[in-house]
Amino acid sequence: MFPPKVLSQSRYLALVFAGCLSACAVGPDFKQPDAPKTSSYTETTLSKKLTTAPGVPGGTEQEFEEGADIEAGWWELYKSPELDLLIKKALQQNPNLGAADAALRAAQENVSAQIGGQYFPAISAGGGVARQLQPSALYGLPYGSDTYNLYNTSVNVTYKLDVFGGARRAVEGVRAQAEVAQFQLEGAYLSLTSNIVTSAIQEAALREQMQATEEILKAQTNLAEVTEKQLAIGTVSKVDVTSQRTLVSNSQVDLFNYERNLAFARNQLAVLIGEVPSNASITKFDLGKLQLPQKLPLSVPSNLVRQRPDVRAAEAQLKAQNAFVGVATANLLPQFNITGSIGSAALTSANLFGPNSSLWSIGGGILQPLFQGGQLLAQRRGAIANYEQAAFQYQATVLKAFQEVANALRALETGAQALKAASDAERFANETLDLVQQQYKLGTASYLAVLYYQNQYQLAKVKSVSAQATRFSDTAALFVALGGGWWNRTGPAFQPKDIANKDQNETSGNN
Repeated sequence: MFPPKVLSQSRYLALVFAGCLSACAVGPDFKQPDAPKTSSYTETTLSKKLTTAPGVPGGTEQEFEEGADIEAGWWELYKSPELDLLIKKALQQNPNLGAADAALRAAQENVSAQIGGQYFPAISAGGGVARQLQPSALYGLPYGSDTYNLYNTSVNVTYKLDVFGGARRAVEGVRAQAEVAQFQLEGAYLSLTSNIVTSAIQEAALREQMQATEEILKAQTNLAEVTEKQLAIGTVSKVDVTSQRTLVSNSQVDLFNYERNLAFARNQLAVLIGEVPSNASITKFDLGKLQLPQKLPLSVPSNLVRQRPDVRAAEAQLKAQNAFVGVATANLLPQFNITGSIGSAALTSANLFGPNSSLWSIGGGILQPLFQGGQLLAQRRGAIANYEQAAFQYQATVLKAFQEVANALRALETGAQALKAASDAERFANETLDLVQQQYKLGTASYLAVLYYQNQYQLAKVKSVSAQATRFSDTAALFVALGGGWWNRTGPAFQPKDIANKDQNETSGNN
């Protein structure tokens, strides 16, 4: 029996030793990188309100709200039930989003596996029976042999002491990798929703451009027929007729291209919602039925690195590589482990658990690597290089994020101005064409003038529709560049109605 004073000192030393074990972890502790020190996204000051173009789709007033938060369902600001329905289907059926969700679940299970393997002792149970023949000479007898059965059972325990924190760094690393998978899922969610929005806008623009081209083609065809009649009575030349027919053919080529691109856009929407094009029921979008969001949130620049999924994924990757440097460092240091077993052995199964069959062992070990051909040092240098690579990749991702926001802001500003100019050009071109056509019918304008102003109006109409679509798309680009508001979402990113064979790989045991 130890004296109380000795016991108290032993307990104190044990507590100190345990505290040292819990606090000591080799390798650098991860420090979150600082956000770029800037108060604005663009080189020059932005106008708070954007230029308007009244009377045309996408021409309504827009205003920046500095410091405002982003709604999780930002696409709902377009006020299109058809668009909302497509996105809902995509969140249930898109295979890329489902794959990202599965990757996250796999990464989370890997964390649980690492915690179980690194923090807890490994306990196993076993048993066996063997029939053996041994010569009597083993016992010092000159002749004979002995045949017998040997039954045994045991419980074995192995525990690795995490003296230098290598296990904690390993768990820290896989946790960070799970964070990478989480933000990659958020990135897939943001990419999917934004692609559907921009594809729907493109579908609507192509449809309207095709309709405008059809109207122009109809007018050109009518004028070609009038010109042929005038050729018959000798008031125009053959060149006038062939020039007009050339214009008709060129418009037909444009119409075929619009039809092809429109089909491509609808096929893309079908695939984004997880359906084959032949079975998908995609609505026909109309730019005139989409509402342009009037309030544009503009996050504080220092918050951007916390909002962008790609930046958060790059930061988590940096954290993981930092932890793996600690793991590689711990591998250079002594490894401590404790082993123990308890069991029984007997010559008959009936005596296997008898009073004289017990056996046990307990032991400890230490292993210090001395020479492995430089393998461990090379692995640590490689881990440091991987960390440096992740640091540069993080910097590049942050710079790209700020670039995309700056581009989106400038695109919105110039796009609003371009739409105003394009709508004015379309209106003036239409008025001019009407006047020239009337003059041509009265014989006061030349045919070449009609050809010229027909072509001008066609270009102006197509540019106006393109500018309208660009205004809608640029608005979506800003929401995406600022992170898309995923942090305000209440449900999961992937929302399938049903997952077949969901539990096919689950087992009832805890291994």
